[in-house]
Parts: sequence; C-alpha cells; structure tokens
Amino acid sequence: MEGAGSMSLIIALDFPNRTEVERFLSHFAGEKLYVKVGMELFYSEGPGIVSYLKEQGHQVFVDLKLHDIPNTVKSAMRSLARLGADMVNVHAAGGTKMMRAAWEGLAEGTPAGQERPLCIAVTQLTSTSETVMQQELWIDKPLQETVLHYAQLAKESGLDGVVCSALEAEAVRNACGNGFHTVTPGIRQAADSTDDQIRVVTPEDARKLGSSYIVVGRSITGAEHPLQAYKTIQEQWEGITL
Repeated sequence: MEGAGSMSLIIALDFPNRTEVERFLSHFAGEKLYVKVGMELFYSEGPGIVSYLKEQGHQVFVDLKLHDIPNTVKSAMRSLARLGADMVNVHAAGGTKMMRAAWEGLAEGTPAGQERPLCIAVTQLTSTSETVMQQELWIDKPLQETVLHYAQLAKESGLDGVVCSALEAEAVRNACGNGFHTVTPGIRQAADSTDDQIRVVTPEDARKLGSSYIVVGRSITGAEHPLQAYKTIQEQWEGITL
C-alpha cells in the first residue's frame, strides 16, 4: 500500500473501446500513468483491457463500484485481484459485511509475492446533490455527515479509503486518520465545464483540501493536447510553480 503522504493523479479512460484508448495513450509514449477503467470500457472490452494496460506498465484503478450480496462481491474481487488491478472499489451502501467480503476476496485472489489491490468504498457520487440524496434516495442526514458515516464504516471493515468529493476529504481524514485514502473525482480546471458533476474542485483546491488521489477525465482526455494538459494539471496538483 502507498504511504499516507502519497499523491497520485489518475486519468479516467472514459472511452468506448480499446482502439480509442490506444489512440489516446499514443500521446504519452514513455510515460507510466495511473489510469482508471470504468464500466463503459470494462463492459466493452472485458478483463483483457486491464491486462493490456498492466503490460504497458501503467497502474490501473478498476472502477466498477461493486454492490451485491457479500459472496458475489467476494468472488468478483478474487477475480479482479488475479488481473493485477492496483485499486478497486465497492459501494459503501452495501454494508460492512459486503465490504469485509470484498477485502477477503482480494486477499485470496492476490498472487503470491504481489501486493493486494487497494480497496476503497464509494460514499456518495460527486454527481449527487443534497437535494437528490434526501428527496430521491430518502437519506435524511446532511450529505457530509452521510459521507463521514460511510467512510467510518469502510474503515471499520478493513478498507483502505473512500471515493468522495475533495470537499469532504479533510473531514474524512480527520475522522479516519491520515493513512486512510481519499480518492476524489470531480476535478476540473477553473475554465472547464462541470458537465454532469456537481461537487467539483480544481487540482489546486484538491491538494489544499488533502486529497490522496485525484481522478481527472475530460480535462485531459478531451484536450487538444492531452500530454500538455496532463502535465499542467499534474503541476497544479503537486503545487509546482514555474
């Protein structure tokens, strides 16, 4: 597991197929990246896309947000561990028994001599507003209070961290400790469109708020010059001034 002080920028490979991924990665010759494979790409290409990315030397966050009965999640995590994923996730709303089963599946599936993938739990999606959470999901607690409760359940279940908005990262760290990772999507540069995200912040703000990892998609994948955009965001995230 990476140390509590680690900081990584994860690129969301939100593409429909491997051809598009290869075209995008051609801009990054020689770069070893941390990338995210979400549902669209995984369901289109299957587990082979993870194997391909690992063969290219990249770290891979397999973002499938598993949420099912404990035994099913345990079996799925066993398979993902064998693929060599570096990070995987579940929905915290699945409960502690399911989260513990996820951890157990990863531990069982990790090949000898390799590190177990980090296992994190989704608290509330960054596209979810307080209004939606309370009026549609019928969660009558404040959004940040709900995120903190889910984070504490994830920690109690043995997980390594949570997916949350950077706006909640500091509170999660205060509640769960510096060694508990906060993986924060919804990252945009100030001039970028927020699209379907609601709780968004800039890379600089995410750093100041204490995110462990930021997940960046369209600000890099949709850029005219992806490598340049990646380096600019990396510098902002790491606090480098030129």
